[in-house]
Amino acid sequence: MSGAGPVLRTLAGAAMALALMAPLVPLAVWSFARGWRFPDLLPQEWTLQAWRHALSGSSGVLESLGVSLFIAACTAALSVAAAIPAGRALGLYRFRGKPLVILLMLAPTIVPGLASGFGLQQVFLAFGLTGSLGGVILVHLIPALPYAVLVLAAVFAGFDPAFEQQARSLGAGPAQVFAHVTWPAIRPGVLVAALFAFLVSWSQYSLTLIIGGGQVVTLPLLLFGFAASGRHDLAGAIGIVSVLPGALILIFSARSLTGRSPAAGGLGPI
Repeated sequence: MSGAGPVLRTLAGAAMALALMAPLVPLAVWSFARGWRFPDLLPQEWTLQAWRHALSGSSGVLESLGVSLFIAACTAALSVAAAIPAGRALGLYRFRGKPLVILLMLAPTIVPGLASGFGLQQVFLAFGLTGSLGGVILVHLIPALPYAVLVLAAVFAGFDPAFEQQARSLGAGPAQVFAHVTWPAIRPGVLVAALFAFLVSWSQYSLTLIIGGGQVVTLPLLLFGFAASGRHDLAGAIGIVSVLPGALILIFSARSLTGRSPAAGGLGPI
């Protein structure tokens, strides 16, 4: 029976992968289709026209892909930088008003993005941030940061500060303690937080449209535009392209996401 465990885990992983990939099948078919109408099971004609247009310089897809990658990467980096001290405070310390702080932090995930976006637009207009990459990055921090903070708060809840105290007692400075003790313990959690922030930013549509004002064109804006205009073939091709960065990041970081560290105490795999 001991050999059944790996087999069951492999089957469960394969089933989960199939379930996650199933919604992408229609997108893939549409990207090669010309004239796919009900009740036909498959398109009447197959073509590469949508992919040729999507990958051409005139379509704007590659440019929007670069803009989306830059915005999502900056959002992830800034979210992690702010979430490490915030997550440490929430995970390690008890203080008055902590439930209220958590509630306020979760507010951006509760309030509809469209409503908060129109409210924030006036503030961003006053500071001249609308229609700029910087403004879009800042507004993406609002929905992305809570996820990063919650992940790192859970990481620090299982972190043992005694390891840091031991390092300081041996003469290590703050930078050395962080580099050699704290960082190895929280690195898997930081990767998870960065991945969440990246994906939240990557999928933003309404906030990008409101604050970007149509001057900052990301991949979701192009995707919705082609889908709304009835160009299902181009929407399918752009949809596949928009899925690839997140999938590649998850694949390459999967090994790090399962790491353990003795300083993490009972945290276990992230």
